[in-house]
Amino acid sequence: MESRIMYIEAKSTGLTGPARIGRVTFSKSAATLYYGTKAFRSLKGTGFKSNYYEVETGDHYWISGPRRDGKDALYATNVQPAIDDEVRGEYWSKVRGTHAQPAARS
Repeated sequence: MESRIMYIEAKSTGLTGPARIGRVTFSKSAATLYYGTKAFRSLKGTGFKSNYYEVETGDHYWISGPRRDGKDALYATNVQPAIDDEVRGEYWSKVRGTHAQPAARS
């Protein structure tokens, strides 16, 4: 399966929610995204400030490729996303273009 570092923000509680940077894998047809134990499918443009839903719970999420400037959230927020340890180095070097890595957050 193809994989990619993505920004994943929960939208079930409002316009902004807890967010992570992590590795997402795609199904063969790319119709389903997988992150950890969760599976996501596209809302195909019908979501309100979200673009995917979790298959098991129906909760809405904003999932997108991370930006070089770090402004990944759909709406501006002071809350920084947690970055999964297994993608931290690759995220800072390939996505953000720097070798500086702030301390880990969970």
